[in-house]
Amino acid sequence: MTRTATIAVLVENEAGILARVVGLFSGRGYNIESLTVAAVDEEKRLSRITVVTTGTDMVIEQIKAQLDRLVPVHRVSDLSQEGPHLVRELALIKVIGKGDHRVEALRLADAFRARVVDATTESFVFEMTGAGEKIDAFCTLMRPLGLAEISRTGAVAIARGTSHIAA
Repeated sequence: MTRTATIAVLVENEAGILARVVGLFSGRGYNIESLTVAAVDEEKRLSRITVVTTGTDMVIEQIKAQLDRLVPVHRVSDLSQEGPHLVRELALIKVIGKGDHRVEALRLADAFRARVVDATTESFVFEMTGAGEKIDAFCTLMRPLGLAEISRTGAVAIARGTSHIAA
């Protein structure tokens, strides 16, 4: 049975580490559904990579073991298996329209708690954070109203409560 896994990887912030992680996935035919990376500790020179992938339990265990063997990796955590966690995305969504379409786009944006970050007489750019499904639903509703462009960050995730990933 296939499942979705949200894997957090704490790594040394050094050139080429992201390429090595992506190479591990592509070299073995594993799919990356979402990938985010950013520095999280300047003093210790650490970055956090969040990967969302799908596979059987055995495949996901293989992915985690192979990630753990990469030299600059400090810690690998399968947040989807280790307990309660939060997953969020950020999206910028451009909608181009006039008249009733503009009014409806603003009404829906308010209902979805999307923020207007740019506006012209013929377009809006909305900023939205939340679960991927929420962003998908908003974009689906915006299509007939003039959805023109979407830019998404991919998933970022963190454990709830006192559980944490540390080097």
